This record gives sequence, C-alpha cells and structure tokens, in this order.
Amino acid sequence: MKSNDYQNWSKNELISEIKSLKKRKKYGLVWEDKPEDVVEKCKDFLPILKEIKENELAFSPSGPDNILIEGDNYHALSVLNFTHKKKIDVIYIDPPYNTGAKDWKYNNHFVDINDTYRHSKWLSMMANRLKLARNLLSKDGVLIVTIDDNEACTLGLLLDEIFPDKERATVVIKYNPAGTARNGFSRNHEYAYFMLNKGQEIEKKPAPRDIRDQNLRRHGNGANRQDSPTMFYPIYVEKDSMLVIGVGEVPDKDFHPTKQTIDKGSYFEVWPMDDKNKEKRWYYGIERVRNKGNQELTCKWVKDRLHVYFHTDNEAEQKYPSVWVGSEYDSGAHGGTLVKKMISVEFPFPKSVFAVKDCLSSIIRNKKEATVLDFFAGSGTTGHATMLMNAEDGGKRGFILCTNNEDNNGSGHKIATDICYPRIKKAITGYIDEAENKIDGIVGNLKYFQTDFIDQVKTDNDKRVFVNHCTEMLCLAESTFEEVLNKKNEFAIYDSINQTTGIIYDEDSIEDFKKAIRNIKKPISVYVFSYTHEYNEEDFSDLDNIIKIKPIPEVILNTYKKIFKDALVRKNK
Repeated sequence: MKSNDYQNWSKNELISEIKSLKKRKKYGLVWEDKPEDVVEKCKDFLPILKEIKENELAFSPSGPDNILIEGDNYHALSVLNFTHKKKIDVIYIDPPYNTGAKDWKYNNHFVDINDTYRHSKWLSMMANRLKLARNLLSKDGVLIVTIDDNEACTLGLLLDEIFPDKERATVVIKYNPAGTARNGFSRNHEYAYFMLNKGQEIEKKPAPRDIRDQNLRRHGNGANRQDSPTMFYPIYVEKDSMLVIGVGEVPDKDFHPTKQTIDKGSYFEVWPMDDKNKEKRWYYGIERVRNKGNQELTCKWVKDRLHVYFHTDNEAEQKYPSVWVGSEYDSGAHGGTLVKKMISVEFPFPKSVFAVKDCLSSIIRNKKEATVLDFFAGSGTTGHATMLMNAEDGGKRGFILCTNNEDNNGSGHKIATDICYPRIKKAITGYIDEAENKIDGIVGNLKYFQTDFIDQVKTDNDKRVFVNHCTEMLCLAESTFEEVLNKKNEFAIYDSINQTTGIIYDEDSIEDFKKAIRNIKKPISVYVFSYTHEYNEEDFSDLDNIIKIKPIPEVILNTYKKIFKDALVRKNK
C-alpha cells in the first residue's frame, strides 16, 4: 500500500493518482459495489426458462396470458430483456426495505443491522436489477418503487442516476393507521417513487363507486341558518314507514324550534339543528325535498334524534394527491389479512391490494391492454391488483410476476409455490374465506415458468444445444403458447388468437416447415437456426404472411452479451 505522504511518491504514481481522481464521480451516489453471486454466475452460465405445465391456469381463451417466473429476479430480468424489451407499460416493485431485521439475503446470507456493508450491498443489488429493468419499459413506461425511510434517500439518488431521462414524483401512503412504535415518531407511512416521463400527466382518480349516506344538515362553512335562511324549514317524517312525507314552510326569522326532533303524533317534525341545538341549514331546498324526498332521502335514529340523510355518488374525477390516506390503504386489513383469508398462510408485510391498484390506475387506468411487471412479487399483490382493475372495466391488462422460492422466513412455506401461485390461483378460481364467505373468481390465465441455466455458448455445437432450450423464451417473446406442431430438433409451430410463431431448429428443415405453414392465414414470426447472425432471405420469399424472420441463437446471445457486460462493470463512473 502506498503511503499517504505524496512527497515520497514517484512521478508515475502521482500521474496515476491524478488520472484516478479525474475519473471519480464528482456528484451523486457513491457506494462500494459488492460482487453478487447471481450476477457472477452469468459469466459461466446463461439463464433460460422452462415451463411447468402442471401449474398452468387456462380459463379464458381471449384473456391475457399472465406470467409467473420462479427464480432469482436478476436471472428472470435477464430473460425478459430478450422477450419483453420496451414492452412493459408499468413496473411496480416493493423491494426489501433493508431494515436490518434480516428481511433479505445477499449471496445466500441474511443482511442484518450489524453488517457494515448493509447499504452498499442493498444498492448493488438494486442497481443490478434496475439497470436490467430500465430496458423493459416502453416509450411511455413508468417505474413505481415503494420504500420506507431506511433507504428512501439513497434509492431516490439511485433512481435519478439510472433513469436520467425521467423525473421523480413522490407519494406518501399511510399504510399502517396504528403506527409502528420506534425511536422518535410513530411511523405509519411509506413512500412510492414514480419515475415519470418528463411532463407526463397521470390519470385522474376514478370517482368512488359506493353510494354513501350524508347528513342532509349542512356542516362547515356557510352551514348556519343566517347563512341561507330559505334553507331552514321542517321536514316531516311518517312514524310507521320512516319516510319523508312532506315539508313545512320557511318560518319567520323570529321563530326558533324548541328542539331538533318534535313528536307530532303520527309523524315527526325534524329541523336542521346540531347536537347543541344550534340552528343550521339543509343542503336541499324546499322544492327538491317536496318533489323527490322519498327517492333521495332516508331517515335514521341516532340516540334520541332523528336524522335525515341523502345519498351521494361523487362522479367528479380528481387528480391523485401526493398524500394517500384512507382505510383502503391499510396493509393489515387489505394486505396480510387478505392473504390469510385467501390461502390460510401468514405472509409478512404484503401491500394493500388497493394501494397497489391505485398506483397502477394512476398510470394505466385508460390503457386496457397494458402489461405490468413486478420482479419483487412476493405474495402476488401486483397480479391480484391488475386482475381487480380488469374486473372493474373489462380490461385485458396482463402481468408478469417474478419471485424466488425461498422459505417464507422459516415458516415452511415457499414464496413462489406456496404463497404467490396459490394466491393468484384463488383470485382466478374464487375461494371460500375463513368466515365462510364465497368470493367469486376473476377470469384470467397464468403460465408458470422456472429459471434454469445452460453453459455459456463457445462452439457451434453449443449454439445448437442452446437453441434446443430456447423454445419457452421464444414463445414468451411472441405470446404464442398453443403448440400446433412440434417435430423435435427440426421445427415447431406455436399459435395464439392473433398470430403464429415458427421455430426452425435445423436449417435443413426449412422446406418442411414452409409446407406446414402454407395454409396459415395469421401473421407469422419465424426464428431460424443459423451459426451466424445471417440467414437466406430467399428461402422465405414465397411466403407473404411472414412479418419477421430472426436468426437464433444470435438474436438472444446479442442481448445477453450486452446486458451481462454492462452488469459486470464493478466501478461507478
């Protein structure tokens, strides 16, 4: 190690130090990047997908093909860089919050509060994944990340660095009404960072659909009798039916009722007076109550006073505020408790499904065929929220969930197979909750994949082996999952409602493949084996419904070469 006494350094050492200082980042987030095993693994092996057919859920021929990928999300994102580059409309993630309470692992070891590199490891983990995720967003795509105070500041700087062409908006969500007792304040909030396109307008918040009762007696400013004297009059309510049967006239200004509810024998006389018998005013005028009282008003006793209510159904849409407060965001009632009701398994700290749904709605409420990605899927809340949106408006939004299959905090339940998958299945098929309530399912489909690996491609023979393991990736890229014909090691044909995909494993099978697709009228995408990045276009010139031809494996390998090269850079510039 060189001495810090620069006077004793040689000329070459000083020049080297100056060059190093010039390269160092001048402003922004700097941390000690820590090597990650799952990233290093891609030096020797390439991630692929294999489908788990027995986990497929197929209930809607015309519905979106939702995807669940079991495996490390770094490897899943690597695959998606080929299959879904620039195809994702919204990425919503809820990464580990790095509380120091052993809530996540780095290189197969829990990171606790005593780890001196806790923040560096977390940033390295997030940076590796966010750089891959960046490539997946469509032109107008938006990233949403939820976080708490432990990494809020560092995450904000990291997002600004990785997404310099976007602008960060912050929403505060009150997710825990009771609060968490810690040093200082009782915490009951978290943050949602929205990485929006510059100048992007988000969707407006839909009007509430539930009709609620509001007291006809006015509250707040302008609610006193003198503020609107003509809105101070008696309403008559029949005793037996509790229906509004009429109204009285506006009294002289010197008249003052003795109390709010007056017994008149067969009916009650009700005045707009508060609990302290102060004279207020009604929301409605005499003519409206006289003409529509029975249709619009209801009457209920509250202790010894009869109250008149009107129905409200607020149809006005408003912008989402930057602070979200409401019982629907309670992660206990609509997160952990909901998961327990659905699959009878405890899962720590899942998001409220309605908080996630509102995050998604703010971006894709009016885009009914959007694609949503969550690569920290956990219990599957993002998938469930996407399905709830579709159930409301008949949309065909699809989701992709990525999660590992580790034991859920030593509970004996694995995250992908025992929690996420069963929850999505119950959301689709319906279920009976713990209170014996029947919850209807939401029509949908699910394809289930696992990440797998194959040796790095170094020889021509390796290329053939690699291509023989890429079928699932190619089908996922084209959303064509129905097998029409599969001649092993020669060619295969896969179909969907809208298009067809052909995969030619052996270039000597091109003519047989062309005969097999001759009568297909749909647009066809063709992937043809080639030792290089080239193929003979004339081989397909007699087919007019082919929309694209791509050589394999080069089209996949080129993607991997780029992303793994970028991800393996260990120095912050």
